[in-house]
Amino acid sequence: MASMADIRNGMVINFKNDLWEVVEFLHVKPGKGPAFMRSKLKNLRSGKVVENTFRESDSFDEVRIERNKKEYLYRDGDFFVLMDLDTYEQMHVEKATIGEAEKLMMENMEVTVATTPEGEIIGIELPTTVEMKIAECEPNVKGNTASGSGKVAFTETGLRLTVPFFVEAGEKIKIDTRTGEYIERA
Repeated sequence: MASMADIRNGMVINFKNDLWEVVEFLHVKPGKGPAFMRSKLKNLRSGKVVENTFRESDSFDEVRIERNKKEYLYRDGDFFVLMDLDTYEQMHVEKATIGEAEKLMMENMEVTVATTPEGEIIGIELPTTVEMKIAECEPNVKGNTASGSGKVAFTETGLRLTVPFFVEAGEKIKIDTRTGEYIERA
């Protein structure tokens, strides 16, 4: 059992019969009355973010999340097939678990799988950057280089992003997986 004093950013707790990650917290000690803690919690299954206030008397269970390296092999219908890098054992992960990260995943990419002690997969973590090929983009128009914006492009996986005007179809670019934004040419 953990108490209010044990809370830290990134900690996963069992709260209201679900798994929640502490996004941020603030200990408050008012002049009158007992101390309390304001927190922002993210549901690991649904992604919903809520704000909650914990009293000093509240306690909850800390959940240990295991993170293992896997290799993304291929997509099989609504499932993604991942392989353990040590045992070569394959596992099927549902599309709903992957979420928006599916458009940033490419075959033979190394990913980190977060699981509960019971073996339930709660999320996939991608590398910080990924290289992808531009499948299609708007053509360059003379005079467009003056503005600081860019043009819309689509990667080979179907990801839609804004790239600078000089990027052409067929070029490889680096993308930040945390924001889904263009970084540079590869």
